[in-house]
Amino acid sequence: MTLPPQRTRRPAAQGPRPRLGGIPGASHRSGQSRAGRTRAGRLAAAIAGLAVVALVATGCSIQVRSQPDPSIGKDTMLINADRGNPLFDRNFNPYIPNARTASKWMYEPLIEINPLDGTGTPWLASSWELPDARTIDMTIRKGVEWSDGTEFTPEDVVFTFDLLKEFPAMDVKGAWQHIDRIERDGDHLVFHLKGEDVPSLNIIGATYILPEHHYGTVKDPVTWRDPDPVGTGPFVLGNYSDQQYSMDKNPTYWQADEIAIEHLVLPATNTQLDTVTRGYDWAYSFISDVEGTWGAASPDNKWWFPAGGVIGLIPNLTKAPYNDVNVRKGISYALDRDGIAETASEGNLSAAGQTGLILPNQEQYLDPSIPDEGMITQDTDRALAEFAKSGYEQQGGKLVKDGKQLEITLMTANGYSDWLRAAQQVQRDLGKIGVEVQIQAPQPAGYQQNINNGTFDMAMGGMGNGDVFQAYNSLLSSDFYQPVGKSTVNNFERYKNADTQKLLDEYRGTTDRGEQQQILNKLQAIVYDDLPVIGMYYGGLWGLFNTGKFVGWPSAEDPYMAPQNYDSAPLLIFTKLRLRDSAAGKKILEEQAK
Repeated sequence: MTLPPQRTRRPAAQGPRPRLGGIPGASHRSGQSRAGRTRAGRLAAAIAGLAVVALVATGCSIQVRSQPDPSIGKDTMLINADRGNPLFDRNFNPYIPNARTASKWMYEPLIEINPLDGTGTPWLASSWELPDARTIDMTIRKGVEWSDGTEFTPEDVVFTFDLLKEFPAMDVKGAWQHIDRIERDGDHLVFHLKGEDVPSLNIIGATYILPEHHYGTVKDPVTWRDPDPVGTGPFVLGNYSDQQYSMDKNPTYWQADEIAIEHLVLPATNTQLDTVTRGYDWAYSFISDVEGTWGAASPDNKWWFPAGGVIGLIPNLTKAPYNDVNVRKGISYALDRDGIAETASEGNLSAAGQTGLILPNQEQYLDPSIPDEGMITQDTDRALAEFAKSGYEQQGGKLVKDGKQLEITLMTANGYSDWLRAAQQVQRDLGKIGVEVQIQAPQPAGYQQNINNGTFDMAMGGMGNGDVFQAYNSLLSSDFYQPVGKSTVNNFERYKNADTQKLLDEYRGTTDRGEQQQILNKLQAIVYDDLPVIGMYYGGLWGLFNTGKFVGWPSAEDPYMAPQNYDSAPLLIFTKLRLRDSAAGKKILEEQAK
């Protein structure tokens, strides 16, 4: 289990995953806000968080306008995807911290993984197969060139993995935790794994491939900033300054015919007001009242907030009473998940079930025998009955055991306003049955340290990701179990069960989809019955698009990729976009209008 991600744009490279939360979520509405709020009221609330400049007051309403920069051509994308601190550092090494976002658009992976559902698209690997659970056979794509004209070969792939092995600090995805050795056979690379490990395909496939002729003479690739990158991707570095840089289309790109964008422009300074008013074609950001701000700024501004994880309560299973499943069930039944989702997200995302799955993204994995798709409806009578199984009863408006009121300290992270609103709603819901909840909000670094070390009682956090096995493995695997005081990167609740671990190991050892689904059904039942994390509502990914120049963006109707503009996700999106005024663009608009 990894922490759900932060509310705005991508983090520094190799930092924590972006935190799920804020506005984005499971709702796929294209712009309906919570009923009952007037436009003037919505705008006033949203603008309170922005610098009140470039706003024009007209009568009783406030209008925020987005004006495209007339100096930027129709074939050029202005993209809010990178951020200086406050200025840019010329760092395009995709394997070291604080690399520029666009480094991942020049250095490509073997497989493009969709974070929504874990689906893999062949990229620098044109195909692959798993002849058995210990072997991955990848065919390396032919006809690809590096941007300096040098031929891309399987040797570059072998070189990259050898480099990650020699310099473990670069192996940020942990590929060599799974690989025993690599064998080349023509344009095939055979990865011999350390054990039965079918899910390692996505981890190995997500590796960014580096050119041997460019990196081979670098003495210390862990610190080298690669100021003049040479990639296989759709763009090459154009003009660069510490305040803004541009990318130009790579004319020799192996999918050049699929790239309609000629140039990208990435400014260093991007405030929330900039996001709304500057005329961006693509941004990834939490904005309060997205319809009344981003949506109202331009008729061409669209957005899509798919579910990307489950926000929930992480109980510390090494402590009483959180190690008591009856107490966890009592807490679960006491919660009004619809109310929590509404309060935390301003109505833009919905309540989540207790299976660990992200719906609808992963509905193909859902066990139909689990009632109501795993949704838990608030039932205070049932909550009190579960608490009673462990000796709790109501006395004078308090839920007590042995004369002592049940008290819970719930930790969130300071500054995560959506999590705080959710925690406050949890506090109200549990207070109604007599549970005293104290909210603790250390700074994010302190929160992270406490979570990693197990020094908390109950915490806001989450579970789930697009790769269904990795989601359960991160949540439940004993491989991540550490005693309190010793840091772990997953399984923060400290769950440990030999039978569950056996299921995870069995999944690794089979390539049969039917057998995999049977195991997933059992893992869903464990999350549903044992509540290692108490799911509450969906957190998500929040894509903001402008269709004035480019169309073909991912959407609920066509969720071919997560709408994020960091990591490698944009590579696939770039190949799908078309100029609005082109024949292909008009065809897309006609299809969308049907």
